[in-house]
Amino acid sequence: MSLATGAVLRVLIVEDHSLLIDGLRHLLRRQPRYEVVGAVSSGLDVYKACQDLSPDIVLLDLGLPGMDGIDVIRQLRKRWTQLRIVVVTAAAEEWRGQEAREAGAMAYVLKQSPQQVLLAALQHAALGKPYIDPALRLNSLEPSSSPANNEVPLTLRERQVLKLVAEGHSNRDVAELLSISLKTVETHRLNLMRKLDAHKATELTHWARRLGLI
Repeated sequence: MSLATGAVLRVLIVEDHSLLIDGLRHLLRRQPRYEVVGAVSSGLDVYKACQDLSPDIVLLDLGLPGMDGIDVIRQLRKRWTQLRIVVVTAAAEEWRGQEAREAGAMAYVLKQSPQQVLLAALQHAALGKPYIDPALRLNSLEPSSSPANNEVPLTLRERQVLKLVAEGHSNRDVAELLSISLKTVETHRLNLMRKLDAHKATELTHWARRLGLI
């Protein structure tokens, strides 16, 4: 289903580099169809921003602090099925693009691509049509091409905890960031160590890299 023809589309930018946020704002300011309603820099802030700002389109980086971009996509699509998510990322690995598409992203664009590619992606998303950066050939991928993700079944919360631990946050920090109890974090961490057969923080960090979380 396409968004209303001629309507101004509300865009939320999710990116942790201020220069890129400024560049996207500048680009979209010259396009009368789009209005940037806000920008957030952490994966943990996206859900609330969507609640507060009601965007039509989310421009989303995958390499976010706090919460992996793929998990953000899944979380948003579960709550807002009509939300259009356009990934704008430096992750040129084809398996990463496949992951994003399977999670519910409408379009996937590389940061190194020309501005016209992003504008084309936005136009396709507004029409409810998928768009993949021409630099990627996702249709040739097999579902099993995503490394490690199918090997270990982790819950969304476990993935969040794993990413934050790998980013160097203490258990208390994780509890505050996720608004859960310290005991709950400790339980998730123990479950992660059991599932991943990890015995120290460095091994959890290794798994976070293997799963594409950092």
